[in-house]
Amino acid sequence: MARVTSDDAAAREILTYAQFGTAVRELAQQVVDDGYEPDIVLAVARGGLGLAMGLGYALDVKNLSAVNVEFYTGVDERLDVPIMLPPTPAVIDLTGMKVLIADDVADTGKTLEVVRDFVADHVAEARTAVIYEKPWSVIKAEYAWRRTERWIDFPWSATPPLVDRRGGLAH
Repeated sequence: MARVTSDDAAAREILTYAQFGTAVRELAQQVVDDGYEPDIVLAVARGGLGLAMGLGYALDVKNLSAVNVEFYTGVDERLDVPIMLPPTPAVIDLTGMKVLIADDVADTGKTLEVVRDFVADHVAEARTAVIYEKPWSVIKAEYAWRRTERWIDFPWSATPPLVDRRGGLAH
């Protein structure tokens, strides 16, 4: 099936903040039902930060960390490969832990793959949780709230930033 581009407004998946709250609880319930007890929730910044925080509270995991991976550079525009940006958590600090990697979407899955590979040799186990998963993702998340082929409008990125860091205030 052909991938839907962001230009097709009718084919967009719209996530509201209220639905986001539901998604967090339902994802946490999937983790609990699976019997997985993570020692740490590792957020993929920026999109996975809110999910990681919510999962941390719902699963009573106080140990949260983040990795910043740049892949998307604009709407439906991305780099050739994801790049992990500094600072990165010291993998030695993750040794022997059960890690839950949280991100907003597994589109290509390449971002999650980079993070999973980054921790793989150090952790006891790593699993992934996403709000949305695309069928063509190279990573199949253990926990996904919804599966879609549509472009997703997240509540935190549906409107332009108030500031344009490349040139002052946004209009």
